[in-house]
Amino acid sequence: MNILVTGSSRGIGRAIASKFLSEGHRVAGIDILSSTIFDKGYTHYTADILDGELPELGVDILINNAGVQASGRDIDINLKGTIRVTEKYAFRSGIRSVLFIASSSARTGAEFPEYAASKGGMVAYMKNVASRLAEYGATANSLSPGGVLTELNAHIIDDAKLYSEVLAETLLGKWASVDEIADWAYFVTVVNRSMTAQDILIDNGEDAKFNFVW
Repeated sequence: MNILVTGSSRGIGRAIASKFLSEGHRVAGIDILSSTIFDKGYTHYTADILDGELPELGVDILINNAGVQASGRDIDINLKGTIRVTEKYAFRSGIRSVLFIASSSARTGAEFPEYAASKGGMVAYMKNVASRLAEYGATANSLSPGGVLTELNAHIIDDAKLYSEVLAETLLGKWASVDEIADWAYFVTVVNRSMTAQDILIDNGEDAKFNFVW
């Protein structure tokens, strides 16, 4: 199948693209950064999803992963840019699935205000997309990761005190790896055929963590 992954040059996006390549799919990536994937099955397009020139592609699975945090452009990129990409590629005969990489912040409102708002808007938009994709027999869902071991979180991961504090906020005492998120992305878009309009929280139990006082 033909897979399109936005934000494919690092972190979760790169891991997702690599997962689909390892399973024998053809992958195109869109990112403002240069390619960091060197595989004959991969084609890279350097573009801004908000206002850059988007390539003409036939897409079977679309994975909206590109995003920024506390940039002053969070709503523009994370929400408006994602809408632009989805409206261009998703609604066509042959589409199988659209996946949005949201955030646990979409549920909790934690982190930065515009970031949380952009991801919350993404989850709401996902449900709209699922409704409109139904006529094609296609699914639309979102993944909402909590803490993930990526380069963008290096300032926390590399600080023993901060890292200990964030792990203590989870039930399982850990963060997810990018490969784990990639496995979820593959399952939801390829294996899954009946779940749609759903947001999946992958946060190691952070949302469920509480201190019972009696």
